[in-house]
Amino acid sequence: MARSMGSASVMSAAVMGLDVRPVSVEVSLITGTPIIQIVGLAQGAVREGRERIRAAAAQMGLHVPGLRITVNLAPADLPKTGAALDLPIMLGILCAKGDLAQDALRGTMAVGELGLDGSLRSVRGALPIALYAAAAPNVDRLLLPSANLREASAAEGIELGASDSLGRILVALKNGGRRLAPGLLSPARGLPQDETPPAGEFDLSAVKGQPVAKRALEIAAAGGHNLLLSGCPGSGKTSLARCLPGLLPRLALPEAVDVTAIHSVAGLLSEGAGLKRTRPFRAPHHSISEAGLIGGGSRPRPGEASLAHHGVLFLDELPEFGRRTLEALRQPIEEGQVRIVRAAGSASFPAEFTLVAAMNPCPCGYGGVSGRCRCPDESVRRYRQRVSGPLLDRIDLLVDVPAVRWEDLAGKGPVEASAAVRRRVSRARALASRRQGNTNGRIPPARLERVCAVDRGGHALLRKAVTCLDLTARGYHRALRVARTIADLDARARVSEGHVAEAIRFRGSI
Repeated sequence: MARSMGSASVMSAAVMGLDVRPVSVEVSLITGTPIIQIVGLAQGAVREGRERIRAAAAQMGLHVPGLRITVNLAPADLPKTGAALDLPIMLGILCAKGDLAQDALRGTMAVGELGLDGSLRSVRGALPIALYAAAAPNVDRLLLPSANLREASAAEGIELGASDSLGRILVALKNGGRRLAPGLLSPARGLPQDETPPAGEFDLSAVKGQPVAKRALEIAAAGGHNLLLSGCPGSGKTSLARCLPGLLPRLALPEAVDVTAIHSVAGLLSEGAGLKRTRPFRAPHHSISEAGLIGGGSRPRPGEASLAHHGVLFLDELPEFGRRTLEALRQPIEEGQVRIVRAAGSASFPAEFTLVAAMNPCPCGYGGVSGRCRCPDESVRRYRQRVSGPLLDRIDLLVDVPAVRWEDLAGKGPVEASAAVRRRVSRARALASRRQGNTNGRIPPARLERVCAVDRGGHALLRKAVTCLDLTARGYHRALRVARTIADLDARARVSEGHVAEAIRFRGSI
């Protein structure tokens, strides 16, 4: 008859989207056929941890008993994926066997992937797990791989014990009980952050001419407005779009935590990376799938829209993207988040990005250039219909980018650099933040009339625009938001007729 030889429990966590769920790793040793059995909806990588644990234990001289080891990952109805549960399973086995005191792990959560040599490798989602651990009332310490330490240090109020090997963790736990050895413990606020400056190769001073497009770029940066650039090849659309990150202020600390958490879950943080302080710029190819752009998969992962959170999503050659793929952007543009529902579970990812799109005026690209376009009218109509009206209605600034004139190409006069524009953008964003706590592009319709106080001339101009330009209610609201941003750039409390006129100018059709 089988009899129990010991049991233990270790706290860990599983990441579903950006949500973190607590996982209790329960280990029981009973007499019987020597085997490690993992139950509790463990997916492939979790089940394969059995072999990693055996090899790591043998390499380090740890005796895994010839007993039947049952590991239950509770709650049993929550799917567990990845290799982050290797470390807590190993610690649970050692506690159940008596090699490690259970008290040494009281109040401790653990995550980490084991190498065959006993090394600890980085895991996805370390920052969300650290944030969860910091808020959990029964957790006061988190054990994790050294490669995740700088990332997790953004979570304040939690002790972080990090090492690159299982052996050092065990020595610290055995010798110090609840205290980790010096060098393994790092306070959350004590580590530096990534401060890589924005790339300087795309500066407005390098873009010849295009004063209207540059003005639109400044407005888009100041208010977080979506922008569509239409023009012939070589007019500078892509260069202009790539200048936008250089016009944006650095991420504030809460924004940096959000961006870093998303990239951590997506597995895009390099080992040892800290907080991301520069705004993301994502430029997916037009062959991208709907799941790649919006997110998805059996285990929901963030797509390009969420990876561009608090940054820029650049879609070059907009009509070449799949129709269904583009239409999937409509909800994120409106709501600032993506909801993914799958049979195995659901997840929500933030997606407050500035959309910058570029397209040609016709299939050959030279529409409007004298003598160069031979596209039939029907071909041009079909080309432009690839971008639907509802999607265009969600874009605030529609800008025609003409071919660059010789005078601009050959001109040697001073051209305003990105740094000068960024100072104006930062001042305008600060005004908006003090007024409503967010950028103007995110003002909810219920607050528009109060936040965007328009003078009498501006009201008359808006009335004409709705009547003559057939502006939809959404188009009207977006014109108001753009006018508010233009007024902020002028440091004006009230939106004037001139601000409204410039905003309506950018609502014309491409």
